[in-house]
Amino acid sequence: MEELLELRQFLEQGKIHEALLLVDELEEMSLSDKINKIDSYGVILLIHLIKQKSEKRSTRSWDVSIENTVREINKINKRRKSGGFYLNQAELLDILEQGYQVALKRAALEAFEGRYEAEELAAMVDQQKTLAEALKLIQQ
Repeated sequence: MEELLELRQFLEQGKIHEALLLVDELEEMSLSDKINKIDSYGVILLIHLIKQKSEKRSTRSWDVSIENTVREINKINKRRKSGGFYLNQAELLDILEQGYQVALKRAALEAFEGRYEAEELAAMVDQQKTLAEALKLIQQ
């Protein structure tokens, strides 16, 4: 909110260059927030996909969680007014890749009632196929 007041002051004072710099900063903050949210939902998506792949089964709860996370990622990534998306396919994949190890560790706590360490669970799941499936779900 402070930034908006500062923006108003710059505009009232005719300081267009400063106002534009502040607008750029606000845009960057907004995009960073969207990336953080997509990352969080992406980890949840990957947790359930890893559990499905390793246990070779699914539950209704996992399926619903997958649907919800995909919906939220798409909602956050969609540009409302101008159309299109904030993040392209490569950027989404990069976020998923960055979150994969976190998801693997969290999935290890849940899959097989926590009997396996993350490294053992990793051997049961093809990381690249799981990432590709996550990206495909997001882009449907």
